[in-house]
Amino acid sequence: MPIFKTPFNGYSVKFSPFYESRLAVATSQNFGILGNGGLHVLSLPPTPSSPLTELISFDTADGIYDLAWSESHDSLLIAAVADGSVKLYDTALPPTQNPLRSLQEHTREVHSVDYNPTRRDSFITSSWDDTIKLWTLDRPASIRTFKEHAYCVYSAAWNPRHTDVFASASGDCTVRIWDVREPGSTMIIPGHDFEILCCDWNKYDDCIIATASVDKSIRVWDVRSFRAPISVLNGHGYAVKKVKFSPHHRNFMVSCSYDMTVCMWDFMVEDALVGRYDHHTEFAVGVDMSVLVDGLLASTGWDELVYVWQHGTDPRAP
Repeated sequence: MPIFKTPFNGYSVKFSPFYESRLAVATSQNFGILGNGGLHVLSLPPTPSSPLTELISFDTADGIYDLAWSESHDSLLIAAVADGSVKLYDTALPPTQNPLRSLQEHTREVHSVDYNPTRRDSFITSSWDDTIKLWTLDRPASIRTFKEHAYCVYSAAWNPRHTDVFASASGDCTVRIWDVREPGSTMIIPGHDFEILCCDWNKYDDCIIATASVDKSIRVWDVRSFRAPISVLNGHGYAVKKVKFSPHHRNFMVSCSYDMTVCMWDFMVEDALVGRYDHHTEFAVGVDMSVLVDGLLASTGWDELVYVWQHGTDPRAP
């Protein structure tokens, strides 16, 4: 299946919600510790045996930890940058005319960005400054800052059905549920005994959320009754960096880990691990599932490679 070599270490990969053959990858030099970054927009080839091709790329003075495609403009990308900035790019314009905007409010590294899939005019960012910020495309400053977490907020994700609801995952070992109409968080889930690196909502049941942790596990919660998880998924050998529910199947999700693997899960069955891919040779830190093509996966890692493959096939196969 198609592969792309990035100049720097991969950090995040996202399929376009508009074009089934397009995806973008965020990269950071020197494993994201110090140095430059890059944003690469890639195109899938007409045949699986051909490599991914680069449509356009943007260089940054600092590493990029995450990215999100706009749900309202097919060429707009938002980057979460290590210098605390949030940068907006128009992929239809040359690099000299980008970024369109650089939003500098976070006081530490911005670690995640998520575009609102229902309202389509706003997005949230989470940062190592322990906060989440809400933004809209038409304003140069954030609308609101959410500050309750006691440590880095590694991930924030909008609920797929409720326009005003999102979740945040933090190094303080909690997940918080927020409603932007409320003054504070509406729920605190003490999800793990170790740092929580990622959270994601189920796309078919708006009360189900998954958390990924340094404790090597993924836990699935029903927010209506969260004293205990409804499922605990063990199978990774090190911290789980990302978890993502399938846009096509209620019970499926994908994860990637510092154990260099990407795993596919069915959280409703006893033998939940339904696929393991070990194509990366360094930490696997970015993974996504295409909204437009059922079963199409992408991953990236510190081995400076991007893989795209169909679930059930070998990512390294020509």
